[in-house]
Amino acid sequence: MSRKIVVTSALPYANGAIHIGHLVEYLQTDIWVRFQKLAGNECMYFCADDTHGTPVMIRARAEGITPEELINRVHSEHLGDFTGFGIEFNNYYSTHSEENRLFSEQLYKHAVDNDSISKRDIEQAFCESCDMWLPDRYIRGICPRCKAEDQYGDSCDMCSGTHQPTELIDPKCANCGASPVRKKSTHLFFKLADYGDRLKELIKNGYVQTSVMNKLDEWFSSGLRDWDISRDGPYFGFKIPGEENKFFYVWLDAPIGYMASCKNYCDKNGLDFETLWNSEEYELYHFIGKDIMYFHALFWPAMLISAKMKTANKLFVHGFLTVNGQKMSKSKGTFIKAATYLKHLDPEYLRYYYLSKLTGGVEDIDLSFEDFTAKINSDLVGKLANMASRSGPMLTKKLGAMLGKLDDEGRELIGKLQAAKESIMADFESLNYASASRQISGLADICNKYIDQKQPWTTIKTDEETTRTTLTVVINAVKILTIYLKAALPGYAEKIEQFLGVEPLTFADVETVLEDRKINKFVRLVERVDKEKVEAMVEESKEDIGVPQAEENQVEEVKLDEPLEPECTIEDVMKVDLRVAKVVSAELVEGANKLLHLELDLGALKKSVFAGIRKAYKPEDLVGKTVICVANLKPRQMKFGLSEGMILAAGPGGEEVFMLGIDEGAKPGMRVH
Repeated sequence: MSRKIVVTSALPYANGAIHIGHLVEYLQTDIWVRFQKLAGNECMYFCADDTHGTPVMIRARAEGITPEELINRVHSEHLGDFTGFGIEFNNYYSTHSEENRLFSEQLYKHAVDNDSISKRDIEQAFCESCDMWLPDRYIRGICPRCKAEDQYGDSCDMCSGTHQPTELIDPKCANCGASPVRKKSTHLFFKLADYGDRLKELIKNGYVQTSVMNKLDEWFSSGLRDWDISRDGPYFGFKIPGEENKFFYVWLDAPIGYMASCKNYCDKNGLDFETLWNSEEYELYHFIGKDIMYFHALFWPAMLISAKMKTANKLFVHGFLTVNGQKMSKSKGTFIKAATYLKHLDPEYLRYYYLSKLTGGVEDIDLSFEDFTAKINSDLVGKLANMASRSGPMLTKKLGAMLGKLDDEGRELIGKLQAAKESIMADFESLNYASASRQISGLADICNKYIDQKQPWTTIKTDEETTRTTLTVVINAVKILTIYLKAALPGYAEKIEQFLGVEPLTFADVETVLEDRKINKFVRLVERVDKEKVEAMVEESKEDIGVPQAEENQVEEVKLDEPLEPECTIEDVMKVDLRVAKVVSAELVEGANKLLHLELDLGALKKSVFAGIRKAYKPEDLVGKTVICVANLKPRQMKFGLSEGMILAAGPGGEEVFMLGIDEGAKPGMRVH
């Protein structure tokens, strides 16, 4: 009996582009949804842009457009990225919708009626420099629990704990860097602790993977705290009914976006939302990252329980992506946007690579470019596609494109492939894609060994019918392995289906055998990964992180009465080590409009520095000059190379930049006071 399933992925925020880290989740989900359909189940996939909150409002203001204009543009960009990677939603919607507003108000009213909402005054962070209340993600500081530095105001990436922004140690405004002040404001809270026993029962019944149970136990042990569901205006979001200048916190209406997307789809297609979302007729699964587990494992189901609505059958929680063993980095070019990837590489490379890495647990996965290249070229191209390319052209060119019958040896081989069906399906069902990938790769090895033993390229010269039998076995093996891979490689599978002249394949077709029929002309399935394209993608993704404005983003017009930067102490100033340096060489930087590359002699030290003085100085005029260098500046990886220091200069910019003078008799390396 087939199943009916509804699936969601976490909503991408409308303040940024989709990148390859995000794609771990969406590809994991898309593969699972496609697998369910191939297995004969009805499976619907809903998602939306998460559009509300202060960051969207601030970005729109900076771009001189309305928040609505910004989120509409980003929605189109996100959907284009997802489509490029073959991710198919039944509906990709927006939280800034009438459906979302109505559901938000509905769940809030239920909470009020259940006496699950309380009011109290709290202290909040307020940035006087920006003249705004600071949302959680606009405050950075030290985690009050594990003391990890540079953490957000609501949660810690290191220990996964949650906290209030006012609990951060040494908080700073993420917008301007100033220390915020504390101000009092009345806020609304959802009484999460009232739902503790019901949440424990939900989790006990399999709501999360076993591997995340320990973390949830920690949260229960430390006590469930009331959840602040309101924000002060100005705020881009839904106003709270009956309140003045109060808005629903974005994390309240974001998961409601799942429901809104489903409701919008149902209304457009004549379906009953209550049946799809709230009845036992349909299973419901949420795919999320481990960073938002607290919200989905506690807050979200508690709100649904309050409203007497169905909670999901299960949360599928995954880990993060590292690249080359490290956190994604913009300066290293490993923070790769989906759109940048698509300009250089086949999206099915990444689909296959993630297939080979993902398990049903919450462990992080690593994208090693060396391993990525080797795996695609060896497994996908060398093993799997090679089977079709070794058999198809020979059949079409020399044997009239006609399949024969399987012999006993061939039936035995095909039987081995068919026997793996249940195990591979079980791996897909449990999200253990890496195991499925290993099984498929192992079966391909068996098939390629069969081809090598039979040597059809030799037998075609003397025995066409024996060769036809051999190739018929290989073609049937290709068909079965394609079915096993189809959820991950829909484009590859479509080419095979066209080549074989068959209807779209499903798992039900594993048992059928292709005999005594014509096939079509072979089409090339997949190209080898070009290392140069990988390198070009990385190079394009590099950004100059922490590079001063005067280097490549020079503001030509400078107001002399503009406000000062935040105050620093004498201790801060004393940390700066100024040294005399002699310019050994100076050259233009290809691809940069304002930079010169300087090699500096500081006596015992040599420094390579990129300086934004190209419009003011010719390289040949600088050689031999004495300058002042910030010698202990932390090196910065720029697009053009590593900059190991900074020379001191003043002026409004452009041609009016003046290096600070120093006595030409001063020796390199001498400290400047």
